[in-house]
Amino acid sequence: MSTAKRLHYDYDDYLATLAMSDVKLEFCDGVIYAMAGGTPTHAELAASMIHGLKTVLPGCSVYTSDLKVRVESSDLSTFPDASVVCGPREFASVDRNALANPTLLVEVTSRSTEDYDRGDKLSHYKQIPSLRAVLFVSHRERRVTVVARTESGWSERDARAGESLVLEAPAFTLAVDDVYAGVALEGG
Repeated sequence: MSTAKRLHYDYDDYLATLAMSDVKLEFCDGVIYAMAGGTPTHAELAASMIHGLKTVLPGCSVYTSDLKVRVESSDLSTFPDASVVCGPREFASVDRNALANPTLLVEVTSRSTEDYDRGDKLSHYKQIPSLRAVLFVSHRERRVTVVARTESGWSERDARAGESLVLEAPAFTLAVDDVYAGVALEGG
């Protein structure tokens, strides 16, 4: 019988490990996880979303996956593919480099992370009081899933090829075909 131990770290250990790491690391409840590397399609879709969001949200700040986001209530620190803040930025109490008040987050799906992104990670994200929406950009088909905060909770809807993403908060419209223009999808 194996008695494998699970190592737990404090946040300072995470920050020290992250500073020395060649890969992005996620922290959740004392555990440090290496984040999956992206494909060219993943990188292209993330760049397309960032460009599109900068265009349709000129009064907001749009960030790449280099900006860490911290969910203080659930002890998650991670690097979404894009983050948007409409208004002043606030940083985590334990990490001056981790955004604590995103308005919008974007995750480009991949084979290895899609279930986690749409499941556990989304559950963490929903705990951020400032968050209005999360966008999941599919790597398999021209489809963006919008998970948006409403007065009665959270709603989910898909925008597909030939349609537009329409959000009320932050308010914008973005054509799905523009997001996927020139991108070769991965399938599967």
